[in-house]
Amino acid sequence: MKKVITYGTFDLLHIGHINILRRAKELGDYLIVAISSDEFNALKGKKAYYTFEQRKAILEAIRYVDEVIPEHTWEQKVQDVVNHNIDVFVMGDDWEGEFDFLKEYCEVVYLPRTVGISTTKIKQDLNNAKNG
Repeated sequence: MKKVITYGTFDLLHIGHINILRRAKELGDYLIVAISSDEFNALKGKKAYYTFEQRKAILEAIRYVDEVIPEHTWEQKVQDVVNHNIDVFVMGDDWEGEFDFLKEYCEVVYLPRTVGISTTKIKQDLNNAKNG
């Protein structure tokens, strides 16, 4: 069985998220998604609209996702890859080169982002609509 892992906050789910999950799943048989815990988001200065448990439940309902695990630190990726016997590590190409250190443990793939969509853009559009 070929195992794939990807990471993210996955807040305000949109078509870009679905695209990366679908394409990540196409690279293997089993997809693990590590999502940032609320505490880790706070350390990064990010505030998710949905709690960790809500984001986890949403992701678990997506047919491409086989398992959801928490991400507590930047440094846990090597441990996750080893502990879960990961064959392919996937991230969006906005992270190109950032995780090449994992190549000694597994294949590293950077997938192109969906053009014109991001959680940041959605939040900005909603804020502009509210204030406009």
